[in-house]
Amino acid sequence: MIEIICGEKGKGKTKQLIERANRSVDSISGNIVYIDKDSEKRFELSNKIRLINLSEYEVYDSHELMGFICGILSQDYDLEEIFLDSFLKLSNLKDDEIEEAMVKLKEISDRLNVNFVLSLSKNEDSLTEYTKSFVVEKL
Repeated sequence: MIEIICGEKGKGKTKQLIERANRSVDSISGNIVYIDKDSEKRFELSNKIRLINLSEYEVYDSHELMGFICGILSQDYDLEEIFLDSFLKLSNLKDDEIEEAMVKLKEISDRLNVNFVLSLSKNEDSLTEYTKSFVVEKL
């Protein structure tokens, strides 16, 4: 499953993402990973959530990000949820590439039984119908 929190920059998407991640600690039995562009949220996230600072790794585009995610999943069979903060920055996607990335994430989610929750700095109106189908919260 993919869930998207979308909205313009500065609307509180990261706060919502952190709250959802922290709530997940009590509601799921498996592991949780939170991928971000830095380590600033380490004190806001539960210590049961693995925070990965993507800037420490050489991940520069969406294909490398998908490979990175699959590598994480290959090492942790108990991983149930992956949170991706500032997904567009993490993946360096252009507007016309977002849907293709969602298709790939959906394939990974279905095949490996993992949930993805991501923040997307876009208005829902600017997304394709396919991508809109994953929006659970718009700010």
